[in-house]
Amino acid sequence: MSVTLSTIVIDCANPAGLAEFYRTATGWKITSADEDSAYLGDGGPVQLGFQRVPGYRSPGWPEDAKHFHLDFTVSDPAAAERELLALGAAKPEFQPGGADWTVLTDPEGHPFCLVPEN
Repeated sequence: MSVTLSTIVIDCANPAGLAEFYRTATGWKITSADEDSAYLGDGGPVQLGFQRVPGYRSPGWPEDAKHFHLDFTVSDPAAAERELLALGAAKPEFQPGGADWTVLTDPEGHPFCLVPEN
Protein backbone atom coordinates (compact mmCIF):
# COMPACT_ATOMS: atom_id res chain seq x y z
CA MET A 1 0.00 0.00 0.00
CA SER A 2 1.13 3.53 -0.72
CA VAL A 3 -0.41 6.59 0.91
CA THR A 4 0.25 10.28 0.38
CA LEU A 5 -0.43 12.94 3.00
CA SER A 6 -2.61 15.60 1.40
CA THR A 7 -4.12 17.66 4.22
CA ILE A 8 -3.66 18.27 7.93
CA VAL A 9 -7.12 19.14 9.26
CA ILE A 10 -7.40 21.09 12.50
CA ASP A 11 -10.64 21.05 14.53
CA CYS A 12 -11.77 24.49 15.64
CA ALA A 13 -14.71 26.76 16.41
CA ASN A 14 -14.03 29.37 13.71
CA PRO A 15 -12.54 27.93 10.50
CA ALA A 16 -12.46 31.25 8.63
CA GLY A 17 -10.75 33.09 11.47
CA LEU A 18 -8.16 30.40 12.08
CA ALA A 19 -7.48 30.04 8.34
CA GLU A 20 -6.90 33.80 8.15
CA PHE A 21 -4.42 33.64 11.04
CA TYR A 22 -2.40 30.89 9.35
CA ARG A 23 -2.76 32.52 5.91
CA THR A 24 -1.16 35.68 7.24
CA ALA A 25 1.48 33.72 9.16
CA THR A 26 2.51 31.49 6.25
CA GLY A 27 1.70 33.54 3.16
CA TRP A 28 -0.27 30.54 1.80
CA LYS A 29 -3.49 31.14 -0.11
CA ILE A 30 -6.98 30.09 0.89
CA THR A 31 -7.80 27.35 -1.61
CA SER A 32 -11.43 26.80 -0.56
CA ALA A 33 -13.78 27.84 2.21
CA ASP A 34 -17.38 27.57 3.32
CA GLU A 35 -19.22 28.09 6.60
CA ASP A 36 -17.81 24.93 8.18
CA SER A 37 -14.31 24.61 6.73
CA ALA A 38 -11.40 26.42 5.12
CA TYR A 39 -8.24 25.19 3.41
CA LEU A 40 -4.82 26.79 2.80
CA GLY A 41 -2.09 25.78 0.44
CA ASP A 42 1.04 26.96 -1.33
CA GLY A 43 0.70 24.77 -4.41
CA GLY A 44 2.64 21.95 -2.75
CA PRO A 45 1.32 18.49 -1.96
CA VAL A 46 0.06 19.26 1.59
CA GLN A 47 -2.65 21.69 2.69
CA LEU A 48 -3.81 22.91 6.09
CA GLY A 49 -7.52 22.50 6.69
CA PHE A 50 -9.73 23.91 9.44
CA GLN A 51 -13.09 22.32 10.27
CA ARG A 52 -15.82 23.59 12.56
CA VAL A 53 -16.63 21.32 15.50
CA PRO A 54 -19.70 22.30 17.54
CA GLY A 55 -18.74 22.94 21.16
CA TYR A 56 -15.04 22.87 20.27
CA ARG A 57 -12.71 23.09 23.29
CA SER A 58 -9.07 24.12 22.93
CA PRO A 59 -6.47 21.45 23.74
CA GLY A 60 -4.63 23.77 26.13
CA TRP A 61 -0.92 23.86 26.85
CA PRO A 62 0.86 22.04 28.42
CA GLU A 63 -2.09 19.69 29.00
CA ASP A 64 -1.57 16.08 27.98
CA ALA A 65 -4.77 16.26 25.91
CA LYS A 66 -3.08 17.91 22.93
CA HIS A 67 -2.91 15.59 19.96
CA PHE A 68 -0.61 17.39 17.56
CA HIS A 69 1.30 20.56 16.98
CA LEU A 70 2.86 22.25 13.97
CA ASP A 71 6.51 23.31 13.72
CA PHE A 72 7.45 26.35 11.63
CA THR A 73 11.07 27.03 10.69
CA VAL A 74 11.86 30.74 10.84
CA SER A 75 14.97 32.73 9.99
CA ASP A 76 14.44 35.27 12.79
CA PRO A 77 12.59 33.70 15.73
CA ALA A 78 12.28 36.94 17.71
CA ALA A 79 10.77 38.83 14.76
CA ALA A 80 8.43 35.93 13.91
CA GLU A 81 7.30 35.76 17.53
CA ARG A 82 6.52 39.50 17.60
CA GLU A 83 4.57 39.32 14.33
CA LEU A 84 2.58 36.23 15.36
CA LEU A 85 1.74 37.73 18.76
CA ALA A 86 0.45 40.82 16.93
CA LEU A 87 -1.76 38.54 14.77
CA GLY A 88 -3.40 37.00 17.85
CA ALA A 89 -1.04 34.20 18.93
CA ALA A 90 -0.19 33.83 22.61
CA LYS A 91 3.04 32.79 24.31
CA PRO A 92 2.44 30.35 27.17
CA GLU A 93 4.59 30.61 30.27
CA PHE A 94 5.74 26.98 29.96
CA GLN A 95 8.58 26.91 27.38
CA PRO A 96 10.33 23.53 27.35
CA GLY A 97 12.56 24.22 24.33
CA GLY A 98 14.98 26.73 25.82
CA ALA A 99 16.78 28.34 22.86
CA ASP A 100 15.95 25.38 20.58
CA TRP A 101 12.31 26.36 19.91
CA THR A 102 9.52 28.62 21.16
CA VAL A 103 5.97 27.42 21.85
CA LEU A 104 3.13 29.72 20.86
CA THR A 105 -0.60 29.06 20.64
CA ASP A 106 -2.87 30.16 17.81
CA PRO A 107 -6.03 32.23 18.50
CA GLU A 108 -7.97 29.04 19.35
CA GLY A 109 -5.29 27.61 21.65
CA HIS A 110 -3.56 25.07 19.37
CA PRO A 111 0.14 24.95 20.24
CA PHE A 112 2.75 25.41 17.53
CA CYS A 113 6.51 25.88 17.62
CA LEU A 114 8.91 28.34 16.05
CA VAL A 115 12.16 26.60 15.21
CA PRO A 116 15.24 28.60 14.17
CA GLU A 117 16.72 27.85 10.75
CA ASN A 118 20.05 26.07 10.95
